[in-house]
Parts: sequence; structure tokens; C-alpha cells
Amino acid sequence: MHIEENKSLKEYNTFGIESAARKFVSVKTVSELQEVLRKFRNEPKFILGGGSNMLLKNNIDSLVIHIALMGVEVISEDRDHVYITAMGGENWHEFVLYCVESNYGGIENLSLIPGNVGTAPIQNIGAYGVELKDVFERCTAVRIKDGTECTFNKSDCKFGYRDSVFKTEKKGEFIITSVTFKLTKRNHLKHTSYGAIDDILKERGIEAPSIKDISEAVIAIRQSKLPDPKELGNSGSFFKNPVISNDAFREFRVHFPDAPFYDVSPTEFKIPAGWLIEQAGFKGKRFGDAGVHKNQALVLVNYGNATGADIWKLALKIQKEVKEKFGIYIEPEVNII
Repeated sequence: MHIEENKSLKEYNTFGIESAARKFVSVKTVSELQEVLRKFRNEPKFILGGGSNMLLKNNIDSLVIHIALMGVEVISEDRDHVYITAMGGENWHEFVLYCVESNYGGIENLSLIPGNVGTAPIQNIGAYGVELKDVFERCTAVRIKDGTECTFNKSDCKFGYRDSVFKTEKKGEFIITSVTFKLTKRNHLKHTSYGAIDDILKERGIEAPSIKDISEAVIAIRQSKLPDPKELGNSGSFFKNPVISNDAFREFRVHFPDAPFYDVSPTEFKIPAGWLIEQAGFKGKRFGDAGVHKNQALVLVNYGNATGADIWKLALKIQKEVKEKFGIYIEPEVNII
């Protein structure tokens, strides 16, 4: 293993924030990961995946372990389904494209979500009516304190909206090394009514879309709204869409009858955070090198030299003004480091 000191993390986070790791190591196998965990058992550690779901406010005064575990393998299949395992360091979007090209259905709506496979279950990533839990079979993970390997099935993970056991009771205890998915080979369940997918398909004259058509529609929508992190630093959606109670929703609708919403359950409703932020007047606004994207108010951006503290200051200002205007608290989706 090669340990680097005072390693710049600018290229390892999609915000493009300048930050440094006191120590840094990139691991390419599970055994190498276990060796690092054993050798540095008593040192504080920071686990780094694709760097797409975090905001670095400070330097990291610990050992940064970069997960670079690669590989995709079909474990088993039958007439209708395929069980496919991807290692934690695989790029999520590239994995989605591989499955779409192979006609494996179930994750096409999750195209172009930034990050790696290993962090996808932690967040229970979701988009356009689909969540990771819908296709999740199991994952393997290594316990940070002793390097032992464990397997988690779907019920073990306690998936919720942008949530899992890895963000709650087991937060900071495990590193996900691989994820196994159950995908369809035929009779795909297609989700086209959420968002603008159906509109894109109609514009393209597609009446019976394939999963590739759906993936390409999702990519087109996301590219029209979300900036490429390689061109403009960002972490995708910065805030979660808030879910409010029935009583709070009725009160909200009295004052904002035209606001968009989605049913979550008979007693809960989801309000688009992007709409709240836009109505609060932040869409397209810039504060130094920190700003809110012109096409999607849910995305905070780094115009070049913003610090993590600059981005966070803006996020807090948005939270405060949305709460004052709508009485709704919007929670960050990204991890604040």
C-alpha cells in the first residue's frame, strides 16, 4: 500500500473544493482494505468514495481511505431476472449504462446520478419514481473497527427516503465493498410518468419505450437541469425534498395553493425543495464564488474558488429563508464534513 501525506482532495470531490488529507491511501481489493484497517486500527479514518455527496468545510485530519474496488459480475440468472454484483468503487452511472446495454431493467431511471456503487445504498439513491431499494438484493461490507466482512440483506438495511441503517444506527461502522442487484431481463416495469420523462418520449415520437429510451430521456432531463461537475463544481441535489404531515400540508396549501406536491402516504406529502428555494428567490443567485444554479435551484455550485465554508454559509441562508417563508425545514442531502 502507498500512503501519501497532505494529499489534495480537490480532484476527489465533485464540488472541486480545495481540502487536504493528513494521510491518504487508495485501496483496490477487499484484502488491501482489510490490511489498511488492521494496520491503522487506532487512527481516525475517513472513507472516500466518488466524492459526490459531500461538502468539505475543512481539511481532513485523519487517514483518508479511497475506495477503488472495481468489477462487475453476473452471479446468477433465470428466464426473468439477473442477479448482478458491482464492486463499491464502480462509477454508478457507468454501471447503469452497462445494465441498460445488457437489457437488464430496473435502474434506468437512476441514470446520471453522480457517485459510486458503494455509496448508493447508504443514501438509498432515487430519482423519477425509482429508488435503489426497489432493486437491491444484498450488499457486503467491511467493519471499520476490525476488518470483518458482513452481508446485509434488504431488511437489514432499513431503507427509507434517502436513508438507510448506514446513515443512522450503523453510521460510520461499515464500508460497503459490493452491492448485488436483482434486475429484470424481460417484462420490465417501466416508470415514465414521473417528472418530464413522458414528455421527452412523446417529443421523440416513442410510444413503446425501451429501458434505453427511458435512460436516455432521464439523461436529457438531468443534463438540461444539472451542471456537469467537471465544468461547474456541484454535488447534485443539495437538499432533500421535505416530507410534511397531513395537517402541515393543509396549512401549507391554504397559503400556497399552486405549489407542486407528491403523495408519499395517506398522511404525508412531499414538497419539491427546488420549488421552495426558487420561490424564496435564490435560483440563479451568486454570492461570490458560491451560488445556486440557474436551471435548478436544488443545486448549489462552486464557480471556481468557493470554500466549503462559503457553500455552507449559503446553504444555511437558504434554509433560514425557506423556513421563514414557508414554515418548512429543508434538510441537506449531502454530508457536511
